[in-house]
Amino acid sequence: MNQLSASGIRIGGEAVSDSSGRRRINAISPIDGNPFGEVLQGTADDALSALEVAQGAFRGWASTSVDERASVLRAIAAALREEAAVTGESSWAWLISTETGKRLAEAQGEINFSAVYFDAFADLLLAQRDEHFAVIPGIEHRVEPQPMGVVAVVTPWNFPISIPARKIAAALAAGCTVVFRAAEIAALSSLRLSELIDRFVPAGVVNTVLGFSNDIVTPWLDRVDAVSFTGSTRVGRIINEHIAARFTPAVMELGGNASFVVLDDADVQHAVDTLMIAKFRNNGQSCIGANNVLIPRSLEGDFRDALAVTAGKLVVGDPRESTTDLGPLAPAKDPERVASLVRDAIAEGGQPLLELGDLPAAGHYAAPQFVMSASPSSSLVADEVFGPAAGVIVYDDLDEALSLQRSSGYGLASYVCTEDPSRADAVAAELRAGIIGINTATPNYPGAPFGGIGLSGVGYEGGRQGLEAHQHFRMIAVRTATQ
Repeated sequence: MNQLSASGIRIGGEAVSDSSGRRRINAISPIDGNPFGEVLQGTADDALSALEVAQGAFRGWASTSVDERASVLRAIAAALREEAAVTGESSWAWLISTETGKRLAEAQGEINFSAVYFDAFADLLLAQRDEHFAVIPGIEHRVEPQPMGVVAVVTPWNFPISIPARKIAAALAAGCTVVFRAAEIAALSSLRLSELIDRFVPAGVVNTVLGFSNDIVTPWLDRVDAVSFTGSTRVGRIINEHIAARFTPAVMELGGNASFVVLDDADVQHAVDTLMIAKFRNNGQSCIGANNVLIPRSLEGDFRDALAVTAGKLVVGDPRESTTDLGPLAPAKDPERVASLVRDAIAEGGQPLLELGDLPAAGHYAAPQFVMSASPSSSLVADEVFGPAAGVIVYDDLDEALSLQRSSGYGLASYVCTEDPSRADAVAAELRAGIIGINTATPNYPGAPFGGIGLSGVGYEGGRQGLEAHQHFRMIAVRTATQ
């Protein structure tokens, strides 16, 4: 791949290329640790300019018909699918893989999945209708959805296309305009999405500014009409405190600590295969990734053996190679962070399951690991790992095992493996989570709500709830007859 250069500032449909007073950052590939491009960063003045343009474009976009907005969303979806079909070193998928370390097939899948969000919100928008009530004699009540205004979209690096897509698609469907700030890691991948969207929406409807959070996001928080944020619980608290005084509506998808619960009637190999996806999706860098594994004592030996064999076959290497199962971690310090969590869990009495093989000499690679009999209080179990490692806990009492999940404070996702549908439903009812996968590691669907509770955030993305998160509702009461 040739050296790439891009502007992280797109305002009013145009990229800002003037570098005076602006810094440039290198795009570093976690595959080898080397720079392969650079991105021009914005300033506080750019952030305010983008906001002003978005405010100016709001009335025009909000007044477009439902059919017109849906048509724009479908055009964006079609363009994304065209991009996903492109292969080779110049493709968008190759760029995503190079920037994030995710496998090339997952990068292609992310682009396609992003397309589904734009189609799904077009469908949801067309299905939404004004409500009419004629309950009180002589008075008709009408409820009309209204766009909130300008939405600040702030996203992380781990899914640089699909997370912005589900936020921006919802905002556009609702009739809102957007100011968008992506993470510095994987910035080039996110900018490709901004450029694509700009081809289909009126100038100023979506405006992108990358840069220091204090320069970009903070000025927006004082002025926007709504916030859509995905990131850590720590940063979510900071944003929430900042916007509280203005009662600014917010959707916050924060940290996760998903339990993977295996029941005693589960098919062991199917449970292990499901865990491989739930744990190692995106190299373990997923907010809904399995964070700890709960297995019954009756299956301990069989599960451990099957897990050792299956996980022991994982190939760590260049994610753009078809034989690779696990690529590098995007942040340079994450391999040591994950290794430290594993060491601490072992020091607290856990036993490592996998023998550590050789890792590539260059790049941000982390060895996959499961720690058997991990302490429930270890950080590997109690905190979000966000990497290719997990603690395994053997339980004698299912209720006690489930209390571990409920007491974590997080409530984004969890998983259940069992052959009995009624038991699955009963366990799901006991889990404190907004998303539950039963015998599946891929529970997310753009037409359904995505969100958590507690330390995992507030509000929903996806589904009717995701559309309504960017709307307020106007009720009009009309006297239709005189008394």
